[in-house]
Amino acid sequence: MTKFPESHEDLLKADVAMLATNGRDGYPQVTAIWFLFDEQDGMLKLSLNTSRQKVKNLQEHPECTLFMLDTKNPYRTLEVRARAEIQPDTDYAFAKKLGAKYGGADLSTNDRPGETRVVVLLHPVKVNTWGS
Repeated sequence: MTKFPESHEDLLKADVAMLATNGRDGYPQVTAIWFLFDEQDGMLKLSLNTSRQKVKNLQEHPECTLFMLDTKNPYRTLEVRARAEIQPDTDYAFAKKLGAKYGGADLSTNDRPGETRVVVLLHPVKVNTWGS
């Protein structure tokens, strides 16, 4: 479990983060994304639909970055460089847990018939902060 700097722990509760993945063409793909910092196990987790490009990118290149910005002070940031571990979420257990953070949002409404979800666990390799 990675210890995040106390000075930036509040950003782990931000509403939105930017996920950067490495595309097959060598260019980064950056997406605004919902996320959950699970205080029980200290892990950053995402719920993603397997039809999305970012999942395909992570399957090929698990190296990624999750970037959080303090909306009150944009010069204060938390950058988590990580290796992604992808696990099935066939029963939507994690998707429901993540949806609860966002007022009970039902992530399954974003999925078309036949699509599935995965839980992406981010294993930090390096944590960078800016500002105080």
